[in-house]
Parts: sequence; C-alpha cells; structure tokens
Amino acid sequence: MNGDALHSIGDLARRTGLTVKAVRFYSDRGIVPPTGRSPAGHRLYGADAVARLELVRALRDLGVGLADIRRVVDREVGLPELAAAHAEALAVQIRVLRLRRAVAVAVARRGSSPREVELVHRLAKLSEDERGRLVDDFLNAVFGGLDGPAFAGVARTMTPELPDDPEVEQVEAWVELAELTRDAGFRDGLRELVRHHVGDGAVPRPDPVAVVRDLVAPALAAGLSPLSPEADRVVAEVTTAVAARCGLPGPEADLLLSRLETANDPRRDRYLRLLATINGWAAPESPGPALDWFTRALRARRREPVGEP
Repeated sequence: MNGDALHSIGDLARRTGLTVKAVRFYSDRGIVPPTGRSPAGHRLYGADAVARLELVRALRDLGVGLADIRRVVDREVGLPELAAAHAEALAVQIRVLRLRRAVAVAVARRGSSPREVELVHRLAKLSEDERGRLVDDFLNAVFGGLDGPAFAGVARTMTPELPDDPEVEQVEAWVELAELTRDAGFRDGLRELVRHHVGDGAVPRPDPVAVVRDLVAPALAAGLSPLSPEADRVVAEVTTAVAARCGLPGPEADLLLSRLETANDPRRDRYLRLLATINGWAAPESPGPALDWFTRALRARRREPVGEP
C-alpha cells in the first residue's frame, strides 16, 4: 500500500477538526478501524477514514447514537433510512420542548403559588393517552348511558384536543379546563342540558339557548328593559319559538326558566371558551347577556299570562 495514502491519528484530527482523543475513541470502537501500523507500531488510516470521521461527526452533532452510527458506516442500514428515523425522533423532542416552554411561560405569567406550579406541570405534561383518559372520564359522566348518534356528535364537539406543540394560551386553557371537568356540579348540570338538547337520541333539537340568544339580540341592541311592557312581545315570541322548536310542552314559565337558568351557568360558558382556545377555534359568542335579560323578564311574568299585548 502506498504510504503517502495513509494518515496518522494526528493527521486525521487535523483534517476533521476532531481531537486526537476523539479519533482514538472511534477507532477503538471499530467505527474507524486502522488500515495498518507504522514501523513504530502507531495506527495508520486510509483515505476513507477522513470521510468516515466527517460522517460520524455530522451524525453525532445530530444526536445519533454510536450504535446507529456504526450501522451506517458499516452499511447495515442506509443513511436516508437512519436520517428519516432520527428526524422523527427530533420532532418528538421538539414537541416536548415546546410543551415544556409553554408550561414554563404559563407559570411565569400566572404568578403561580408552589401548589399551582406543581398542578400546571402535572396536568400540562400528561401524555396524549393520559389526557384522553381524563377527557373520557368527563364525557362519560356527561354522556354515559345516553345512546344514539346524536349524543356521539355532541360529545365530539365538546372534546378538547391539546396539540403536540401548544401555545402558552392553550396550555393555560387546558389546565383550567382539566380542573373544571372535575367539578361534579358542573358535570351534572351539563348532563341535564345534553339530555334536554338531544331528547330521544335521534336528531338533536334546536338549542333553547341559541333560540333565546338570537331572538333577544334585537332587544338587547335596542336597550329595551326586560321589565318594560314593550318586552312582553319579546317574551311571547321567545317562549312560543322555544315550545315549537325545542320540544317543550308549551310556554310554561317555570319549566323554561329552570332550563335556562341551568344553561346560564358561567362554568358552561367558560368551558366552551376554553375548548375553543385549546382546539384553535373561533371564540364563541357568549349567550350570558341574552339569558340574563330573558330570565329576568320571565321571572317578572312567571305568574302572569304571557301573550301578545
């Protein structure tokens, strides 16, 4: 073999920018085996050793382990195949780091107490499967035993899905929503609303809340007092529409008032807003002002005939 084509460990170190110790380390592990020995017994390497070491250095910079590097240089696995697998591993690490960063920023912004810090970290760092089980527990409490495609459809629209690389606002919303789903009173009230909304489980009825919101909106915009005589027409229109569209037996003030007061739980409104933030949806319009207006009007008339003036 031509001696001019051989390199000492020192030559390889200078050519590749690695230390002599690093070159010797890779040589000892058989990743860059010597081609021969000098008369003094020093290891000598062929020209391909430079290319191997440069590939090793590039792969190590990417975080590839020695075992995988050896498989590549020994051509047991193709470089494109290894690169694709490593790219996926890096993507997972990036998602984890983004989540951790979002959690850290959320903690900093909230000015949390030590207990809240622990809670934020614990809830936000749940795995996808663990988050799914927490959500499933809540949805089962709300929809469990209520069969039919309509219930399944409503349940899907209420399912939070925290992305792999969430923004800080999504982490904060997830933490708050996770706590909200553990509220037994909220679960019970929501279950009652779902039962009324879906009825027999076939086709969902129009939501009374949406009917009230839409029909009361003009009165709110006009600044009409719910206690004024002019509000009688609005009350009559809404109660008739709710009876016709939503399956209620008639404009019975007590029943309607009870349903709407249950629906006007601020926790429901908050859940829907948090859900929209987590899922990246547009923020929903709050029905609270319309429900407040109408329930106040209805209370004032619950013992009086409600009809056209």
